[in-house]
Amino acid sequence: MAPVGGTAVQDHVALAEIELCGELIIAASAARGRLSLECIDEVLRVTEERRTETGR
Repeated sequence: MAPVGGTAVQDHVALAEIELCGELIIAASAARGRLSLECIDEVLRVTEERRTETGR
């Protein structure tokens, strides 16, 4: 049972992971076959993260 008083804690990392998993599930359900590694990276924004880290 949750404590009374609205003491909900938000874990921003967990929420971001859940959002990315949801996007991956949507992409997989819309695909005709298996998702390529490139498509998975695009959905998970891996290339965007790499560009941000390298400053490109």
